[in-house]
Amino acid sequence: MTVFLTSNPTGEDRKVLLDKNGWIEALKSRWKQDARCLLAASDPENVPMGEEMRDNLQAAFDNSGFSVSVFDIWDGRCHDFSAETLGTYDVVVLGGGHVPTQNAFFRQIGLKESLQTAEPGIVIGISAGSMNAAETVYSQPELPGESVDPDYQRFLPGLGLTKVNILPHYQAVKDEVLDGKRLFQDITYPDSMGHCFYAIPDGSYLLREGQSQAIYGEAWRISDAEISRFCEDGKSRSIPIDS
Repeated sequence: MTVFLTSNPTGEDRKVLLDKNGWIEALKSRWKQDARCLLAASDPENVPMGEEMRDNLQAAFDNSGFSVSVFDIWDGRCHDFSAETLGTYDVVVLGGGHVPTQNAFFRQIGLKESLQTAEPGIVIGISAGSMNAAETVYSQPELPGESVDPDYQRFLPGLGLTKVNILPHYQAVKDEVLDGKRLFQDITYPDSMGHCFYAIPDGSYLLREGQSQAIYGEAWRISDAEISRFCEDGKSRSIPIDS
């Protein structure tokens, strides 16, 4: 299984893949002709959002020269979430959205266990999907009230595709304020005590294949309330598989 964890793999119009840091070349070298694709939704009840994401992704793959024979969705309308069904797909996309909502859906349908059994050729995470791919997910507060809610769970069990915690869209959210607090300095940095997060902008991604994994493109490492530049645009840097 080859795992790509992205921030946002498409351009602003969402109908063409971003051609940065070797992303298209790396994906094409592993892509099957007439690939069967599946989108695992972020919100099983928000059908329009899932369908829009699927349509945009299919257009982006088509416009970037990828061959797709089918592009299905697993959401609340699906009644067969078995590993056998999952095994009929070549590419599984973990969609973007609200991390806790998607996390609950993935656990409900047993996606972690199905992925371990079916082992599709390629798994692509997008935003929340990349965050939920981790063994232990850091569910960075996002919606108003979440950072001050004592019942909000910031660490959740994930899919176990990597131990790396990705924080997407860094270029867009690094200066955001949530509940009167700075998202990173006042919320995420304290949460990083004893943990390690990798903040990446759109166009960067993590690639895991076998016993090797690396981040391609810009990335910042946040650990024990400190931040440092981990990788630069146009370059890559390995991360130990047990990190």
